Amino acid sequence: MFLNTLTPKFYVALTGTSSLISGLILIFEWWYFRKYGTSFIEQVSVSHLRPLLGGVDSSSPSNSNTSNGEADSNRQSVSECKVWRNPLNLFRGAEYNRYTWVTGREPLTYYDMNLSAQDHQTFFTCDSDHLRPADAIMQKAWRERNPQARISAAHEALELEDCATAYILLAEEEATTIMEAERLFKQALKAGESCYRRSQQLQHHGTQYEAQHRRDTNVLVYIKRRLAMCSRKLGRTREAVKMMRDLMKEFPLLSMFNIHENLLESLLELQNYADVQAVLAKYDDISLPKSATICYTAALLKARAVSDKFSPEAASRRGLSTAEMNAVEAIHRAVEFNPHVPKYLLEMKSLILPPEHILKRGDSEAIAYAFFHLQHWKRVEGALNLLHCTWEGTFRMIPYPLEKGHLFYPYPICTETADRELLPMFHEVSVYPKKELPFFILFTAGLCSFTAMLALLTHQFPELMGVFAKAFLSTLFAPLNFIMEKVESILPSSLWHQLTRI
Repeated sequence: MFLNTLTPKFYVALTGTSSLISGLILIFEWWYFRKYGTSFIEQVSVSHLRPLLGGVDSSSPSNSNTSNGEADSNRQSVSECKVWRNPLNLFRGAEYNRYTWVTGREPLTYYDMNLSAQDHQTFFTCDSDHLRPADAIMQKAWRERNPQARISAAHEALELEDCATAYILLAEEEATTIMEAERLFKQALKAGESCYRRSQQLQHHGTQYEAQHRRDTNVLVYIKRRLAMCSRKLGRTREAVKMMRDLMKEFPLLSMFNIHENLLESLLELQNYADVQAVLAKYDDISLPKSATICYTAALLKARAVSDKFSPEAASRRGLSTAEMNAVEAIHRAVEFNPHVPKYLLEMKSLILPPEHILKRGDSEAIAYAFFHLQHWKRVEGALNLLHCTWEGTFRMIPYPLEKGHLFYPYPICTETADRELLPMFHEVSVYPKKELPFFILFTAGLCSFTAMLALLTHQFPELMGVFAKAFLSTLFAPLNFIMEKVESILPSSLWHQLTRI
């Protein structure tokens, strides 16, 4: 009787009101999600309703410890979002510019080149440069944005005297082949060693001479490292390894250049895995900053011991052996540090030229690692198969990587923004974890659309929608009516009469 007395206007008003309310909820949820990155309804449920229902996290420490931990986590997040110089960066003239000539695309962003200009000014200049005319010209050259202006300034400085930094600029930007760059770096080495010996004798005569010696040291280390990289690119890998080892012995405190990562790549090319393990034992330390090269090289060495005989079917039947378990744990550790690398190693995403700067744990670091180390993974039989079978298991151990890590600090939230600045526009930046729309936004969007459609149909076809509504309700209550009939047939009539009276 109640349903028969309802008019179509009631249905229109009901569905229209619910549609309006759903739309308002949807708009508010979308605005809140875009601004704060989380759902308001989910946040209220977790923060306020869960404690009332008794859902307290047993692993949470006291309030003071929590606040201290959050402060440490925030400090670590800021430090992990620091942009680092890529230790394996390519040569602009011989490699980056050649890519531009062939494809017409710019592989380096303005932000990346601006960071390189700042690095050059930090490493290759000092306050006393105005005392030497060639150094004064180069000090201005490193600040020039126009490449041709920089190259012209370097030639101008060389007309005055043999200037190591002028040779460096020409080797990096004007040389069109690696052999030409190597020739210029050898000339830079001769000039750099002369300046280094001269400033070494005068370094204790005052702060000005100390700054000059520091600058000359940076110049000499940079030249020797780039010469070693030239040897590596020209196929003289053993010579490159010797140069890198000598450089690390001569200047053990200059860890900012990360020469050990160049050494690891060259040793892997020689398949000298024992020496690779020795380098890892020194640098894969809890007190030292990690990198994708350190973590994934350690995983490759452990995978190498079991990958040639690894079979996922056999492992599921008999379980993992100790060596296989160690390899899987090493892969999980590496994936937790940088989750972007496996897609490049497994060739699920296309590679581009690595940038001159990288963000640790970001997509830029993954590209730089995979660009040079993919060949080493392919060389180890079964290593990529083991990685393919096990890498996704890492995400089951860390369901909420922005809140809590497993072996490392929580994944920093700033990587996507920094990577978009470092990587060119034509590259699709890998994002982890993917920011998916919360369930409540999808639910309210569906509810809003459904109720709006019902209101429109009820307004246009009131009689037909009334028939559909009655048929839907009768179908909905049919199982309940069936159960009631069965209960009536089973129970005695007197008992059923008493229950209905109650």
